[in-house]
Amino acid sequence: MTTWRLGDVTVGRLGFGAMRLTDPDQAIAVLRRAVELGVNHLDTAAFYGSANELIRAALTPYPAGLVIATKVGPGTDPERGFYNATTAAELRAQVETNLRQLGVDRLDVVNLRITGDGSLAERFEWLAALRDEGLIRQLGVSNVRLEHVREALAIAPVVCVQNSYAVDRRGSEDEVISFCAERGIAYVPFGSITDASTSAAVDAVAATHHATPQQIRLAWTLHRSPNILAIPGTGSVRHLEENVAAGKLELSAAELASLS
Repeated sequence: MTTWRLGDVTVGRLGFGAMRLTDPDQAIAVLRRAVELGVNHLDTAAFYGSANELIRAALTPYPAGLVIATKVGPGTDPERGFYNATTAAELRAQVETNLRQLGVDRLDVVNLRITGDGSLAERFEWLAALRDEGLIRQLGVSNVRLEHVREALAIAPVVCVQNSYAVDRRGSEDEVISFCAERGIAYVPFGSITDASTSAAVDAVAATHHATPQQIRLAWTLHRSPNILAIPGTGSVRHLEENVAAGKLELSAAELASLS
């Protein structure tokens, strides 16, 4: 498994997304197996439900070198339900919730996830202030366009950009990936294997490698650019092992061309 620098730490390019962790027993088994297989980059969020608590239950004391990235912006509240943070106090509360649930004094990476096309400057400035306080080690952005990345970079270092991206759902993301690669910023796609449509090209490559279509989608994602860090999520140990195995698949130039 190849690696990439996530800011000032090195992680394997095949990570794990915690959004699909729901069943406690299965989740703990999956998380522990992931670490056994060398996965050292976890993606989570307080608004995922019980994911943070499951990570804490499964992996504390946390192994050396494990990087846990979380997200703020969206949140849940008993009275309001699901909401998006619009004040410094709300963002601070979300950061503190992640700290408490994960059982840490400082969050490794916090991604500001936004909705809509408006400026992220004020919210990113609030997170940068929390980083300066020592509550956050490094910052990233999520669900953004290229202008948002530029906007954030003018305020503080950005170590990762997390957007929706897949072999058959690319949009204008190739430009963002190239921009990030030129600056050493990790690009962390979500949805690379979920909600995927059937693809004859993917199926053909999968048959050649005796692999699943999901494995080929992951392999293509990792082949796309060396700064891409995949974070497939699953609640199954078997699927986890398949995902990690996909990180070792070598696709030929002809296969990559057929998929592109």
